[in-house]
Formats: sequence, structure tokens, C-alpha cells
Amino acid sequence: MSKYEAVIGLEIHAELMTNSKMFCGCRVVDSVEAPPNTAVCPVCLGMPGMLPVVNAQAVEYALRVALALNCTINLHNVFARKNYFYPDLPKSYQISQYERPLGIKGWLDIELENGETKRIGIRRVHMEEDTGKLTHLDGGGSLVDYNRSSVPLLEIVSEPDIRSGEEARAYATRIRQILRYLGVNSGDMEKGVFRVEPNISIRPVGTAAFGTRTELKNLNSFRVLADGTDYELVRQAAVLDAGRQVVQETRGWHEGRRETFSQRIKEEAEDYRYLPDPDLPPLHLDATWVEEVRAALPELPQAKLARYRADFGLSAYDAAVLTEDRTVAEWFETAVSIPPHLNPKTIANWVINELFRLMNESKQSIDDIRVSPAGLVELIGLVEKQTINNNTGKEVLAEMFASGQSGTAVVEAKGLAQISDEAALAATIKQILADNAAMVERYMNGEAKLRGFFMGQVMQATQGKANPKLVNQLLGQALNQAEK
Repeated sequence: MSKYEAVIGLEIHAELMTNSKMFCGCRVVDSVEAPPNTAVCPVCLGMPGMLPVVNAQAVEYALRVALALNCTINLHNVFARKNYFYPDLPKSYQISQYERPLGIKGWLDIELENGETKRIGIRRVHMEEDTGKLTHLDGGGSLVDYNRSSVPLLEIVSEPDIRSGEEARAYATRIRQILRYLGVNSGDMEKGVFRVEPNISIRPVGTAAFGTRTELKNLNSFRVLADGTDYELVRQAAVLDAGRQVVQETRGWHEGRRETFSQRIKEEAEDYRYLPDPDLPPLHLDATWVEEVRAALPELPQAKLARYRADFGLSAYDAAVLTEDRTVAEWFETAVSIPPHLNPKTIANWVINELFRLMNESKQSIDDIRVSPAGLVELIGLVEKQTINNNTGKEVLAEMFASGQSGTAVVEAKGLAQISDEAALAATIKQILADNAAMVERYMNGEAKLRGFFMGQVMQATQGKANPKLVNQLLGQALNQAEK
């Protein structure tokens, strides 16, 4: 690839999370779990004489995305028929947008592995309907499920500004994050509600003309997106180096062989014979309404990350982890806002290191857990007031996570309060030193690391409830006394 430049553009298809379909009143169901062909009607099945009606909620969701991606909004929209023949398309055409899409000329900044920021242009954001779902049988033949047919679909088309599989992954990951923040798409690639299709070509370094492109489809993860894209770049370079020509085609990714394979010859836009849909009048958006939607947009991930670093003093890593999911970010901000307003860094450490560990082990989301922001703040307060030590705090959090009890209730029920009685701890230390006279002798002869051994013995004797700071102080006094 040293003598070629990669030229990559991404098409992202995202189903919009409306209750009903794009052009009819059928409910939107889970295309994996719902029985096949149970959420259909004459409109989404393409029966003769049936007239589509635009879903207003889908238009608003699409507008949110176009605005969040810094697009210029076309107030005058036209729906078109994209004509092609395939078993999952009951009407033999797909209702989409072509010449007058919802949003154009947008952009999105992504962070590269080297820490730099790169701006990716967004050519268009347009509304359309999804197709049905084909299941190919091992013995031959296929089954068609039209539950997904006419589900609201948003297509986001980037400019060919991407130069590697890693950049493609960074861009697609950021788009998914924004859609989830906006509450318009779940981002579930395994169920096909978020689909990424890279258009890949190469050209000799220093030239401006585009090479012949191929499109990868049916990529079910961001890792496969990056790997498939990078493989295809190398494959195309090998084709050109062998004196052959790249064929414009749609290709798939074979995970077992870790290579792309040909699926079918790719069409040009002219092959689809786009024409304005005669059953749908032009869609005119009110400029005032567009501005109302813009004003209602939530704080987006990049802005939130910058604020967390500036206002809360978090590291780039911690801020990125906490802002990855909007629900997690809101949970964290609620905790930060609760009196006595603990240090945000301290709360972030507990959330990232302890709460996330428990969530991962139990496979629960932040919406499912029984620990509230107020509950975590109360627990951290017990640690900071030295009612319990840090290690005990972790044990208490695990019990809170499992039972839903408050930290105070767990500490009282299990007698976990930290021991800070100087006389009692001094007596315990005195006994431990007496029981380990040989170790004390070694310590006095220069084995300073044995101090950790004595600390461990004290914590073991007190079942981990001793105040570590006080133990360290008293232990130092006792060892100094022993040396005299």
C-alpha cells in the first residue's frame, strides 16, 4: 500500500426507534424475536392501491441527527422511488430520498489513535424505509420476513475522507454514539438496526482521480469493519500490482478465512431509475420547528467530554469512559450534584473501577442496578469519614449492588465499622510483635519491607476493619520503641 492512497466513504443505515413504521401504522417489532410476518399490512406489503403516509416522529428523529451532524437542512424535501427487484422488497421499489435529502454538507470530528483530530465530511442524511429480511436455507431457497419492511431508516453518507480501517471504525463508532445520545437508535449491530457499509477504493499517491470502488456489506461489528476495510485495501493493491483491474462490486467478509469475497456486481445510481414518488407530496419543514428541534438537542458526547475535563478535572480517559453512554453520564452527574458535593474524581474512580466491575460481572446496565447515585455518595462519605476503610467500602458496595440496601445499613448489620480505638489497636499491635519476635529482629536488622507484613497481620487480626492510617502510625511507634 505504500504507493497507494486509500479513499473510503461510509454509508450508515440506522433504523429509527419509532413505535410505528415509516409510511403505515404497523407497529415496529424486534426483527429477531417477533414471529415472522406478524407486523405487516397492505401498505408495507406493497398491495395495489395502498397509499403511504409519512411518520412525523420519524421526520423529527431524522432531523435531530442531521442537526447533530452539522448539516444544512433542506426545508423542501422530496421522496423518491428507488427501483430495483429483490425478494425482500415487496413493492419492487424502495421509498427513499435522492435529489432533495433532509440534510447536506455536514461534518463530524473524530479522534485518531495518535491523538490528533480529523474532520470527516458528511455528504447527506436522508430518510427512507427499510426492506424485509431474507433467511437463506442451507438446503437451498430462502424465507422472507416482512416485519422489517417499511421500518423508518436513516442513511448517513460520508464524503470519501477516510483513509484506513481504523479511521472508518472511529467514525462509525462516533456516529453510533451520537445516535444513542439522541435516543433515535439503539446501535445494536447484531440485530441489524445499525449497519455500516464502507465504499473502498485506492489511487496512486499524489493523484486526485478516484479508483474503482467496492462496497462491503453484512459487517456485524466495528472490528470486522476495520479488518475488512484494511484487507480490501491490500487486496485492491495486489490486483493493480498484478496488472489487472478492480471490479466494481459488492463484497462480503468471511470471518473464518478473514478475507472478503465477491457477492454481486454493484449498481450505479442510474440503474435505480430514481423518480419522485407520486403518492407522497413534497414535505415542507417549518423553519421555526427546525430551530425548536435544534434547541432541544441534548449535550453531545464531544461537548460533554470537554466539559468533564474542564469542570470536573477528569483525565481524558475517565471523561471518555463516563461519556460513552448518555445514561451513565447522567447517573454520574446526578452523583456529583448531591450534597456534600464530593470530589468528582473520587466519584469517577468508584464508578469506573468498582461499579463498572460489578455491572460487567452481572451483565447489568446502569438502568438495571440497585445502587442509586445517592447511595454511592453515601458510601464514599462513610469511607472519607473513616467510618469504614477503602477495602471494606468495596465489600459494602458489592452487598449494596446485590441487595439494594444502603451502605449505612450494610455496615451496621455486618458490624463493619472501622476500628479507630487507639488503645485497642495498640494492644493488638503489641501482641503481634510479641508473637513474631524473629520477624521484628529481622526488621531491626534492615529488612524494612517486613513492615508490610506487620500491617497485614494487624488487618487480618481485625478482619480488615482497622483504620489503616492509624495502624500505620501506631505500628511505626511500636517498632521504634522495639529498636530502643
